[in-house]
Amino acid sequence: MALIALDATPLVESTGGIARYTRELSLALAQEFPEDQYWLLSDQPLRDPPSGPENLRVGSGPRSPLERKWWLWGAEREIARRRIELFHGTDFAVPYLARRPSVLTVHDLSPWRGEWQPNSARIRRRTPLLLRLGMVTMVITPSEAIRRAAIERFGLAADRVAAIPLAANSLFRPVRANPARPYFLFVGTLEPRKNTARVIEAWRAVRAGHEIDLVLAGRVRSDFTPPPPEPGLRVLGAVPERELPELYSGALAFVYPSLYEGFGLPVLEAMQCGTLAITSRDPAIMEVTAGAAIHVDAEDSRALAEAMAAVTREPEKFNGLRARALERSRDFAWRRTAQRTREIYELARQRFGKK
Repeated sequence: MALIALDATPLVESTGGIARYTRELSLALAQEFPEDQYWLLSDQPLRDPPSGPENLRVGSGPRSPLERKWWLWGAEREIARRRIELFHGTDFAVPYLARRPSVLTVHDLSPWRGEWQPNSARIRRRTPLLLRLGMVTMVITPSEAIRRAAIERFGLAADRVAAIPLAANSLFRPVRANPARPYFLFVGTLEPRKNTARVIEAWRAVRAGHEIDLVLAGRVRSDFTPPPPEPGLRVLGAVPERELPELYSGALAFVYPSLYEGFGLPVLEAMQCGTLAITSRDPAIMEVTAGAAIHVDAEDSRALAEAMAAVTREPEKFNGLRARALERSRDFAWRRTAQRTREIYELARQRFGKK
């Protein structure tokens, strides 16, 4: 039996890729390894703590003013109270005192690309220091592309970094959908990095010759400028996860020309629903699709519009690609992600304290 804690702070947000990662991984770990005890720790109340097996529990937040200095004192004291043997930082941070093995997930390098993460100064300062000072025993990335980038950026030993792909929840599957009008779909946090301005531009070009709508679904970040209202454009905001499979399944295509990704979970969700994806040539996304999608240059609005127009004119022409996408999606499962993550936990325990 092992006592393991995960940083649950991402669960303070109701949506977002890191929140999904933390929720799905903790549930899968608890289910796959019932002999272990898993604790979700945060200095903030969780909006939607996962309900699952009895071996997955939520810890206590700060109990004193001193413990509000969470990464220096609070997390360490709660870890000691729960007799935690290993800590997994799911969001770029681990406790500042290296008293036990720790694993850190580096989802991507967007915090170090300031034009996309203007509010991540703390991560930019803290994470490299944690890595350099040996506070982190092992590092996990969601793709091989990010693994290579992290090794180069932070000067990490290659055997200290493991690429473990994410997965989509099992509720993402083809379902019956009868939309009143055909539509293209975008799902993801509405922020500049997701390139939604080009999605709208390309859709307008297609709509000039075809009756088709555009649906944007996702949490709106503060640095996103909402488009003005216009016919055929629907901005839904954050959509409950249980409603997304029908949105994906009913779409003519899922359009996701992201400028940069660590994995591209919405692309996998679309594929698992049997939906054709039109997406960028981002290296991480191309790892996920393995050719089972239409790829265009993220900065080429004309190419994006041409791809969308081709699907609009002859949707049946792409049925083979839809089938390949569905087949490719079966290579991913949270059960496998949990198993590989648990292997890294064990490796971290073996390597802790050794140079």
